[in-house]
Amino acid sequence: MMNTAEHKPTLAARCAVLGSATLYEACGQPCAVDPQIRSLWPGAFIAAPAYPLVCSPGDNLAIHIALERAPRGSVLVVDTGDFIAGYWGEVLTVAAEAAGIVGLVINGGVRDVAAIGKRRFPVFARGVSVRGTVKASAPAVGLPMIFGGVPVAAGDLVVADDDGVIIVPAAAVAGTLQAGEARAAKESVMMRQLSQGATTLQLMGLDHWRERA
Repeated sequence: MMNTAEHKPTLAARCAVLGSATLYEACGQPCAVDPQIRSLWPGAFIAAPAYPLVCSPGDNLAIHIALERAPRGSVLVVDTGDFIAGYWGEVLTVAAEAAGIVGLVINGGVRDVAAIGKRRFPVFARGVSVRGTVKASAPAVGLPMIFGGVPVAAGDLVVADDDGVIIVPAAAVAGTLQAGEARAAKESVMMRQLSQGATTLQLMGLDHWRERA
C-alpha cells in the first residue's frame, strides 16, 4: 500500500492553489506588502520562508553576504529604503539558483529583466534600473525588519504572485492555510450558485440594498 503522506500537497502547492489574495483575507493580520512591489514577469510565484536583509541605498553588498548565509529554499526579502537601482541582475540570479535561493522580493530595483524572465526566476521588485551598485556596507543580514509596511523575520512565509506579496508570520502559517482552504471551499460553492442564476446580493446577504438602490 502506498504511503498517503507521499501524496500530501506541499506547503508551496497549497499556497499556489489559494493565491496571495485568499491567503491575505484568511490571515487576519496586516500582512500585505506595498502593492507597488510587483512581479517582474507574468506568472512568477513564490511560497517560501523569508530571509530578510537591508541594503544601503545604491549598495548591494548585503545581498552577496546573504547568498552565503541564507538557508536553501529561502526567498531573499531585501529592503533598500525604496531606492531604485540595479541591485540584482543575471549574475546574482545564477548565483542564487546555485545557492538554492528560490526567489527575490525587493523594494528597490533590478535589471537584466529579459535574462531573469528567461530563467523563470521569481523576482518581485519596485522598479527596474540600469544603474549599478557599489559594495561597501551591509546594514543588516538575517535580522527582523519592516518591509513594505509589514514585519518580516527569518522563517516567515512569503507568498507572492501576480496579485501581490504577503508575509505571514511563521506562527500563523498553519491557521492561515486552514482558513484559506475553508474560504476557497466556500467561494467554490458560491461560484457554482452564481453560475446557476443566484446573485451576489443574495449570496452575501445584501438584499436590503436592492430596495435602496
